[in-house]
Amino acid sequence: MIQDLDNQFYSNDFRPRPPREGDVMLIFPREGKKLCLIEYEGEYILPEARDFAEYAPDQGKGDFPFGYRLQYLFSVDSRAYFTLLYAPESETLEIPEFDYVDLTFTRKSGPQELRFAASTGWQLFRWYSDNTYCGRCGSRMTVGKELRNVICPACGNMVFPKIMPAVIVGVTHGGKLLMTRYAGREFKGYALIAGFCEIGETGEDTVRREVMEEAGIRVKNIRYYKSQPWGYESDLLLGYFCDLDGDPTITLDDGELSVAEWVPREAITEEYQNMSLTNEMICVFRDGKEPKV
Repeated sequence: MIQDLDNQFYSNDFRPRPPREGDVMLIFPREGKKLCLIEYEGEYILPEARDFAEYAPDQGKGDFPFGYRLQYLFSVDSRAYFTLLYAPESETLEIPEFDYVDLTFTRKSGPQELRFAASTGWQLFRWYSDNTYCGRCGSRMTVGKELRNVICPACGNMVFPKIMPAVIVGVTHGGKLLMTRYAGREFKGYALIAGFCEIGETGEDTVRREVMEEAGIRVKNIRYYKSQPWGYESDLLLGYFCDLDGDPTITLDDGELSVAEWVPREAITEEYQNMSLTNEMICVFRDGKEPKV
């Protein structure tokens, strides 16, 4: 899946440092879900971080010395990834020869490291951007230098990154899988029942509630499969399989779904894409390898 980097090591330790040779920039616009890339000889290239060292906050010129702040994010092996944070009055940075490409483009193109870095970098960029001002007193936040947080100098409020847990549910009925299509979304392919965990719920509680809300059926034998970080939406996805409990008649929530149907194992045509938990779970069921009770 997107987080599987083969023999590469992802480190999210917060250890800011100046950019070195080989480090790269993940530059996102102020508005819109896009990433700054250039295509060169069939490969997609990110800007080099060293070219933006002038924006580093340790120049004695304040937190946003030129309207931008160079921010360390994480590293993959020895390569560090940085982004640019915008001061409230700054415009999207334009870089000659580079274009802002729709972020969904990275879900299907480029090496695995780029896919994972783009989604994770986007999640962190949006978190920093959404916490420019204190939610308690309204003062301008400062970026933490020792921990990955933002701090209010006026009231002392500290904000750390938030992750939204959500479930992906493979509901089985003998040799059939409950497969769905979303209503009103750009993605038109097959999906599985999914939804966010609410306050006070376990993952298993969310499975029961979401399946009932979206398909009107009850489930049993809920068993955990696997998790996946999904930075495109700031989610932590929790995958579960479960079995139908009782009547298989589907009552569709047409506000969420356009289709919900039982699909026989042999009729599933999805191919494994090494990207999303949903796709993997569908293919695992197709091949008869889903966890059994």
